Amino acid sequence: MANPSRRSREALVDVDIDASSTPYKGFERMPIAGKWRSGKSREIYPDTDPYTSEVLTRIPLANEQDLDEAFRFAALAQIDWAATLPGERAGILLNAVAIMGRRRDEIVDWLIRESGSTRIKAELEWQTARAIVLESASFPERDAGKILMADVPGKESRVYRQPVGVVGMISPWNWPLHLSLRSVAPALALGNAVVLKPASDTPVTGGLLIAKIFEEAGLPAGVLSVVVGAGRVIGDAFVLHPVPRVISFTGSTEVGRGIAEAAAKSPIIKRVALELGGNSPFVVLQDADLRLAVDAAVFGKFLHHGQICMSINRIIVDARVHDEFVDLFVERVIGLKYGDPKDPKTFIGPIINQQQLNAVRARIQKARSSRAREVLGGEPQGLVLPPHVFVDVTNDMPIAREETFGPVATIIKVQNDEEALRVANDTEHGLSSAVFTRDFERGLRFALGVQAGMTHVNDSPVNDLPNAPFGGEKNSGIGRYNGEWAIEEFTTHHWISVQHSPRQYPF
Repeated sequence: MANPSRRSREALVDVDIDASSTPYKGFERMPIAGKWRSGKSREIYPDTDPYTSEVLTRIPLANEQDLDEAFRFAALAQIDWAATLPGERAGILLNAVAIMGRRRDEIVDWLIRESGSTRIKAELEWQTARAIVLESASFPERDAGKILMADVPGKESRVYRQPVGVVGMISPWNWPLHLSLRSVAPALALGNAVVLKPASDTPVTGGLLIAKIFEEAGLPAGVLSVVVGAGRVIGDAFVLHPVPRVISFTGSTEVGRGIAEAAAKSPIIKRVALELGGNSPFVVLQDADLRLAVDAAVFGKFLHHGQICMSINRIIVDARVHDEFVDLFVERVIGLKYGDPKDPKTFIGPIINQQQLNAVRARIQKARSSRAREVLGGEPQGLVLPPHVFVDVTNDMPIAREETFGPVATIIKVQNDEEALRVANDTEHGLSSAVFTRDFERGLRFALGVQAGMTHVNDSPVNDLPNAPFGGEKNSGIGRYNGEWAIEEFTTHHWISVQHSPRQYPF
């Protein structure tokens, strides 16, 4: 079945896997080179709940020797994995989809406790992560080469699409399950082995839990390794190691730039897929439906407390509707419940750690000392920061130019569409964006002028579909994830020609 629909793939999910679903355990160990074991570093990392400070597990971290063993074993395991029949690889991914469905509550609970996700966000992340695996299950059937025309007598010209070999994946803490699986699932489906380094704040939901799921699904040992280690210890070695052919990274622009430089300096130059920082503009034109725009703005700014690369960083509003928009927006934000992320009604939970909270508060202080006017705020309760709203913001202020990554909304007033577009593009980033208008053609014209990888008309910039290209322009990254674009990222082309009859050369 060529490129089966998502619905038909749902029907193929194996529901006969052992349904006992005993909760996973053993997260003090990691799968390295085919075996679950402790890291060889002497450092032990306490993985904690950012809301309660409860220690969830203690992990002896990996060192460079562990990393080397993982990569070298992956290179060997990948040979047999790539030779596995496409249907078998697809079947393992469909098994993983079924397991994720059966273990939904367990996965959601881990996301809440480890990453500080509210229940709303955790449920959404489970949904999008599962969709990525389901989409990837179609990739073995879509992994096709080409026969090319050849303007040489007797020549047959073929292009084979092959797995790159081993993919090194470094994932972030904010949407750990989804953003790890966004690379892991397609890379595995296409016949690659993967070595995954999850963020230190989310080693379980960003890596170890994924390894448990794929192990239960039937993935051969060593095809996926997870190394939980400090960046200062294994970060450089991860990128410089000669085995991985592609490094996939999601995180800050500063770190991503260093990874790109290291990948170029590696003994064997490797490709990079980088999804980096954002400064998403949310534009409200004069004819917008303001209530719809406010709904989208509240969701796009405060989902997961603003800790999303696509989160709205600047709300740009036409002066003719600015005051009305601000009144409606503040009215909605005041009603957002913040606090315990386990409470289903909570929309804003804890910032991931104290360092990140300090960074957000420093940006708030900068805004207060500038000409911006704070119309809503409050002091943190533990790591929970109440929502903040600033108006009278200009695009040259640090609060507008820097990615806040917290529950802080900034509203910029502009005079017309032209100024709105100029302000939207006046940033070094270009990840996601949005524009609101009742005139769809006007919105489309505006969207085409935005310098970003993604623009949504009458919707939030926080958007990610498993079959649509996800990525940014300028300093927001290189490459695209999802769908056919992921197939391009994690495969390579090998041109092979066969000369069936003697060729006449010019000398």
